[in-house]
Amino acid sequence: MSHVPSDIEIAQEAKMKKALEIAEDLGIEEADIEPYGHYKAKLSLDILEKKERDKDGKIILVTAINPTPAGEGKSTVTVGLGQALNYTGRKAVVALREPSLGPTMGMKGGACGGGFSQVVPMEDINLHFTGDIHAITTAHNALTALIDNHIHRGNELNLDVRKLTWKRVMDMNDRSLRHIVAGLGGPLQGVPHESGFDITVASEIMAILCLSDSIDDLRKRLKKIVIGYDFSDHPVTVADLKVEGALTLLLKDALKPNLVQTLENTPALIHGGPFANIAHGCNSVLATKMAAKLGDYVVTEAGFGADLGAEKFLNIKTRAGKIKPSLVVVVATIRALKMHGGVPKDELKEENIDAMKKGLANLEKHIESIKTFGLPHVVAINKFVHDTEAEIATLTDFCNSKGINVELAEVWEKGGAGGKQLADKVVNVIEEEQNNFRHLYDLETAPEEKINTIAKNIYGAQGVDFSAQAAKQLEQLKKHGWSSLPVCMAKTQYSLSDDPVKVGRPSNFRITVRELKVSAGAGFIVALTGNVMTMPGLPKHPGALDMDVSSEGKAVGLF
Repeated sequence: MSHVPSDIEIAQEAKMKKALEIAEDLGIEEADIEPYGHYKAKLSLDILEKKERDKDGKIILVTAINPTPAGEGKSTVTVGLGQALNYTGRKAVVALREPSLGPTMGMKGGACGGGFSQVVPMEDINLHFTGDIHAITTAHNALTALIDNHIHRGNELNLDVRKLTWKRVMDMNDRSLRHIVAGLGGPLQGVPHESGFDITVASEIMAILCLSDSIDDLRKRLKKIVIGYDFSDHPVTVADLKVEGALTLLLKDALKPNLVQTLENTPALIHGGPFANIAHGCNSVLATKMAAKLGDYVVTEAGFGADLGAEKFLNIKTRAGKIKPSLVVVVATIRALKMHGGVPKDELKEENIDAMKKGLANLEKHIESIKTFGLPHVVAINKFVHDTEAEIATLTDFCNSKGINVELAEVWEKGGAGGKQLADKVVNVIEEEQNNFRHLYDLETAPEEKINTIAKNIYGAQGVDFSAQAAKQLEQLKKHGWSSLPVCMAKTQYSLSDDPVKVGRPSNFRITVRELKVSAGAGFIVALTGNVMTMPGLPKHPGALDMDVSSEGKAVGLF
């Protein structure tokens, strides 16, 4: 068998254009681009103002069935569809999230796509990129330091150290830091109190950066961050601490979207990277809106399955950015469907029509969810090497029998040319089918009703149970005037339920909300279910063990 090149080998052979050329192709003036080396650049927010009267491009959201260890290739299809739209003579821009170093060094891998549908320079994007995530880490921890200093210097705001809600962050998976005690060592070292670390992409500041539409909006949102509660149980905010100016200053460059390209020189804006299982899972509002002003079509993605990223894109991000999506692409793979049908990972290469048919229930539920939002949709079958014709025909026939638009995508192997039919199908459906986009719930409904609506309509649950702690927190949310915020569900990505082992389409289950907290700056309530961790751990064999750098300075073992 001939050598199949790795993602990094393909990426390192890419013939990239300079970032200035990509910007020029988009009609961006030189004054509005800040190069970060040859192939990366920051884009000025002035572009949005200059193009305010220009017509917006069509926004295509790429989502998927529930992920499995077999991999779905959602980012690959997103990049491949963007390339395919350009390949077929349309003007498309890709908009993606930035990868976090935690999963990159752990087990999940990066977020640059794969095969011949990747964004480049892949090494830079997967590592430090333009430093946005580091800026968020710094801003978050600067706030922590300022809080601790305020308490040490007399605690004028009467912050109760037992009720501090603002912890620390780092962009790495480190389970040993989930729970810590800070301030030990005597009076000169601060006031002892419990704390902990989350991964940076779970920081509320990441969500704020991704939902802000200007510097002024960023500052306004930072002011609203709740850092803890005083001895009278009143919330204390960044505005009370008077440090929003310093935080905004630390984030001013990170707020600008990053311009890169795909292997086929399709422009790509990569900006922001909240996880979808513990945060809202979408790239920045600014990048999406800017891409819509620069292209006739924007292909963007939302993390994990449609029960997480897509639901949050459609209920949270569209509201924050006043965005109206045109179509949803649901990525499905034969491999993942077989796993949802009960096939273990080491048997996926063998044809198994019966298991695949059983797994189709998961896809069908996600299609039902997208219909709830009134949006046109297409299923993209992301083809893998070992998929058989019979399996592909079974999936295609199933979709056709249900009246679901479906198309095969061979973008991993063939790049844009492998997505030509998918691109044509997507454009035709946008032009021919009615778009009745609507949100799933009204903002004025009570938080518990919003959570029940999501659980029943999107997950297929019978209802929701609230722990004693969550029930108490519900009352607190109402008392402080946060009831009208949308809800961000923190839930396992592997199942429609809150139990990761219940694959396929589980039935007769309920969702348990164990904790509720407000992200007042981001503008949503977080509902934590199951044992979703805001600081992941590393696996037994972290990806970092296979990584190195050659004497020429090229990355080795990075996927």
